[in-house]
This record gives sequence, C-alpha cells and structure tokens, in this order.
Amino acid sequence: MKFKNPMLVVSDMEKSKKFYKDVLGLRVILDFGANITLTGGLCLQTRESYEEFIEVSNDDIKFAGNDFEIYFEESKVGEFDKFIDKLESMKDIKYVHKSKEHSWGQRVVRIYDPDYHIIEIGEDMKNVCKRFADSGMNKEEIAVRMDVPVKFVNNLLK
Repeated sequence: MKFKNPMLVVSDMEKSKKFYKDVLGLRVILDFGANITLTGGLCLQTRESYEEFIEVSNDDIKFAGNDFEIYFEESKVGEFDKFIDKLESMKDIKYVHKSKEHSWGQRVVRIYDPDYHIIEIGEDMKNVCKRFADSGMNKEEIAVRMDVPVKFVNNLLK
C-alpha cells in the first residue's frame, strides 16, 4: 500500500484553481476537467463528480467542518514574513487566525480556501531554529525553547 495524494472536493474548480495559484503559488500539472492535480500532489475534485463517485446527493457533501487541514511550509529564510504581507494585501482571504507563534516557536497562519477547507502555512522548523540562533540563543536554550532534543537542533543548524 502506498499513499498517493490528498484530494479536496470543491464547489467551483476555476475559483479553487485561482486561489491555490494566487495564494500558494501552486500550478496545475494534470487537468482532467473534473479532477486536477496541483504541484506538491494536492488534487481537487468537483463536487458534482464526487457525488457520483460515492453515490450521494448534494446535501451529503459538507464543507467548513473545521476538522481537517492541508499543511504547507515556507522553507526559505525570511519568506514567511513576506507571505504574511502578501496575505494581508489580498482582499478576499478568510482567516481561521492570523499569524501567531506556537509554544515551540513556530509561526503559523491558518486560512480558508474558497470551500472553507483549512490551509495552514507554517514557518519551516529549520528557520525557527535559525531565528532563535540569530537572536543569540545557544543550542541548549533553543532545544528548551522548542521542546526538542539538542540533537534535533544540531541537525537543523547544520
């Protein structure tokens, strides 16, 4: 058994394609009309076709469950702040919450896509470590702050 791709059911394929391209920079790599695959492996399926596949009516497909999220990381140093600025400049972004820092030091933002699927964008953990090191913390202090072993910090700072 091999996991392949996550798939989200969407009510408007064009609107969803535009959101994932404009907000997250994903591109369509396969387009079958009712189903597309985006860079990174995320797939989108039209609501109508999915209803047929699983043999249910329109009322049986629910959005906005707040019980699942797709997670992305901004991996380049300094890019998380630029991404937050980009979101702030976009008029139609619906936030679960704006940028916040978790107890282990990682900054994240959670937004909704057009169908209210939760999208989390986090700061890469290597960048969290680097940010703490740049602030003057030593490896042991970083490990305590992040609640991880020093070995993990050493690997991230290589």
